[in-house]
Amino acid sequence: MKQILVSITLFFAPFLALAGEPWPAWRGPLTDGVSHEKVEFPIHWSPTENVAWKTPLPGVGHSSPIVWNDRVFVTACVEPTGERLLLCIDAKTGKILWQKEVLTAKLEKKHKLNSYASSTPATDGKNVWVTFFDQPFIRVACYDFDGNRKWMITPGRFNSPHGFCSSPILYKNLLIVNCDQDNQEAFIVALDKNTGKEIYRIDRPNQTRSYCVPIIVEAAGRKQMVLSGSKCVASYDPDSGKQIWIIQGPTEQFVATMVYTDDVFFITGGFPQHHVLGIKPDGHGDVTDTHILWRSNQATSYVPSPIAYQDLFFLISDEGIASCFEPKTGERYWKERLGRHFSASLTAAGGHVYFLDDDGRTTVVKADKTFQVVARSDLKEECYASPALSGGRIFIRTAKSLYCIGAAK
Repeated sequence: MKQILVSITLFFAPFLALAGEPWPAWRGPLTDGVSHEKVEFPIHWSPTENVAWKTPLPGVGHSSPIVWNDRVFVTACVEPTGERLLLCIDAKTGKILWQKEVLTAKLEKKHKLNSYASSTPATDGKNVWVTFFDQPFIRVACYDFDGNRKWMITPGRFNSPHGFCSSPILYKNLLIVNCDQDNQEAFIVALDKNTGKEIYRIDRPNQTRSYCVPIIVEAAGRKQMVLSGSKCVASYDPDSGKQIWIIQGPTEQFVATMVYTDDVFFITGGFPQHHVLGIKPDGHGDVTDTHILWRSNQATSYVPSPIAYQDLFFLISDEGIASCFEPKTGERYWKERLGRHFSASLTAAGGHVYFLDDDGRTTVVKADKTFQVVARSDLKEECYASPALSGGRIFIRTAKSLYCIGAAK
């Protein structure tokens, strides 16, 4: 796989060779859902089998857990009171070490598949950053590992009938937050991670709600921050925020984070039209008519993010159809039904791709051009958050609890 998340990769390089690779943000150390640990991850479990611990969580949320060494962080909302929480959990025992009330706010209008704590935190091993909605404002806060708040800032307003979700990502000394929305103030903001000071702001075109986390990769010989959303696909210089290229459309709204491998960006999603696209990375300016390699409109995904693994693209549609693609041509090697409905994004490790459905069932598939189910597991609880993989264990957030799958450490 040729995917390189440049500065983040360099920052985490000392950890990538260790057994306990951190899972420090949305979709892990490279924002792609892939674990690079040289250990075996569990492929089978049940509510009582191969569970190191299970911890009931106060409140609810669809945010994913993040892991750094012996700490797990996750957010939640106590709906009766409107409290938005950040929790720190002992990764070895499941004990809640501390929980902090980030803010208390009136519950906003949202989509039935959204939550009031959907944004996944981010950490660099010293501090943790969270985002919440305090209607009508976006709040971004920084806490240290002892639970002390270092700062909270308000980068702007937010407006969407589907509610809020914007998981922050780290790049060098920047904390980057995508704030696509139905508002003339739609923007992406880069903050100094230590102080919260604004470094740059990108005015987003079309002012349309979307919930995509950008990826930062080295592609076509340059650093690119790329995301779909707001009626376009766009690439920016992550150091300055200057736009590099843009593709108009192909539709109105997006949720899934794109992935990149073999010199191809792979995007999926869209409402009201659904698309899967392969995009060349070497464009400048408007490349709508020149840089789309291939396109499909069948069995696409709107919410679950795809994965690029072992030089293949894997996808699960919201309705439960899994697919495997060749990156350069878009040839679909296989298409199979795996479940009723999916919200969680795909993860991969040890030659396997993990598909977690809304009913708590996980199908483990061999990462190959030929479809092969390796194992099936069922926690028998609703699951909307994406798993985190670290230290040979899988952390799965259900509607009520956080599970640590794998041998106790």
